[in-house]
Amino acid sequence: MDPESPSKATTNEDQHQQDEENTPLALPEASSATKLDISAEGGSTVKLDHLGPLVVNQDGTVSRISNWVQMTELEKKSTLPVLGKRNKQRMEALKAAEGAKGFSKDD
Repeated sequence: MDPESPSKATTNEDQHQQDEENTPLALPEASSATKLDISAEGGSTVKLDHLGPLVVNQDGTVSRISNWVQMTELEKKSTLPVLGKRNKQRMEALKAAEGAKGFSKDD
């Protein structure tokens, strides 16, 4: 039997598609995380700065600081470096855990 038979090729394609569906999505770049594109052409945007920065949770989900709007400017400025450091640590831990499972971005 031919090693590249249609049934085997279909199985490989199905496996590749299933792997892509199980791959977690990456976070958007910081500059695009605060804007929402509401047009097909990309000409109109809505700023979401009032919602505050994204928080990376330990399970890889993202959320926002619920009381961001009530915080003073000083509180916001002191929160951002702490949050940035924690988000970075959590992202590194998630990437390390993903690497330990044998997954890679290129697969």
